Amino acid sequence: MDTVFFIASKLLAFIFSPITWIFFLLLLAVLSKKPKKTKVLLLISTILLYLFSNSFIVDEVMRLWEVPPVRIENLKKDYDYIVVLGGMMSYYDSKNNQIGVNKSIDRLMQAIKLYKKGYGKKILISGGDGSLLKTIGKEADFLKNYITDIGLYTDDMIFESESQNTYENAKYSAQIIKKDSAKKVLIVTSAFHMRRAMACFKKQGIYADYYPAERYAGKRKYTFDHLLLPNINALESWEKLIHEFIGFITYKIAGYI
Repeated sequence: MDTVFFIASKLLAFIFSPITWIFFLLLLAVLSKKPKKTKVLLLISTILLYLFSNSFIVDEVMRLWEVPPVRIENLKKDYDYIVVLGGMMSYYDSKNNQIGVNKSIDRLMQAIKLYKKGYGKKILISGGDGSLLKTIGKEADFLKNYITDIGLYTDDMIFESESQNTYENAKYSAQIIKKDSAKKVLIVTSAFHMRRAMACFKKQGIYADYYPAERYAGKRKYTFDHLLLPNINALESWEKLIHEFIGFITYKIAGYI
């Protein structure tokens, strides 16, 4: 059942992607033999492309979904575990033994900062291979090697590399935390991902505090380009949001949260 929901969530994210909608409408326009229908399809495609590439619109939607920022000074100073959720790697180049990271690497950067400042005793990095076809590899293992190479590894770091998604991040992390009889936990993940993450950990009996990383909705901007000009980065933000919405709904249906 877990595998079914894993595949289903990936497929639904593709189906409901704005790029998929726009591409499908453009394809229908190209294949249509009726000029009036073609014109209507092109108009709808253009409107959708503009709306989904508008930075101001997606920022406002992000602002509603992302958890609010947390001032580091307001955190406790004695967390047993700072738990970092995976999703930070984009690829592994086996030929050159090099990993590629994405914007979510901010999760790890923030967690290391918190650890160095004395907010947590241990860092638990949870992440296996979350790709549909298992083409990336176990993320936590690669990150362990990378952290060791740059001289940041300590014995206070634990790496969980079996989880494939947020539900399993929480499940396997909870097993480690409970085995250690830890009581105070801080979750670090992207601000847009925090709601689902916290709900998964709560379902596993872990009532944690949170510290959001990789925030997309910052201070409101009313500049001309932000309000009116198309921006390809807005499409990426919508991809993340829609993926997260679908993940939250499917997790609710599956009983993961």
